[in-house]
Amino acid sequence: MEKILVKADRRPDIGKGGARSLRRAGMIPAVVYSGGSSMPIKVQGKQMTKLIYSGVGEHALITIELNEDGAKTSEHPVLVKDYQRDPISEELLHVDFMEVSLEKLVKVTVRLEIVKQPIGIKMGGIMQHRLREVEVECLPTQIPDKFEVNAESIEIGHALHVSDLQVPEGVKMVTDPSEVILLVSAPAVEEAAAAEAAAAPAEPELVKAKGKEEASKEEK
Repeated sequence: MEKILVKADRRPDIGKGGARSLRRAGMIPAVVYSGGSSMPIKVQGKQMTKLIYSGVGEHALITIELNEDGAKTSEHPVLVKDYQRDPISEELLHVDFMEVSLEKLVKVTVRLEIVKQPIGIKMGGIMQHRLREVEVECLPTQIPDKFEVNAESIEIGHALHVSDLQVPEGVKMVTDPSEVILLVSAPAVEEAAAAEAAAAPAEPELVKAKGKEEASKEEK
């Protein structure tokens, strides 16, 4: 996994007014939580926005390179704990980081990316994408960037489950293996026609005709 380095500076905890000033200057206020303590910092807005919104940095191990006094820096391995964004403009407003130990297991979610579409779609089926991420447990340095889902062999009436994923060594799947990632169902028109045919009553005319025929034979 490629190292993700984010440069940061300490900042005073200066409230909403100070936070707005930081954002106008192209910075984003953030906090690093470690144990029972917290450390206010500021990070580059463009870099952090790209990491979060691309899906890469939201669940990946990030190394905060903290500028201590202009000459000295320290590195802090962190995961994104939470973030806030403007509900209208979607501008990234604030990020919370959780410092982690590189020697202890962590539970994180990893996104699923479909790389090959089911053959059932070419046969007229409809794909239902039910699961877009899974939870795993591993060391911070072993967090997968994503799980590539090859669904090419899935036909109409079949599904792909979490148990079908290829999990790297050192990574434990926490999500239930029986969970359905995607399935391919028959077109709604075909399903409706099949249901209508199954519910259709027997035709009484044929029964009556048969009865008349049998009666005719008995008269002879």
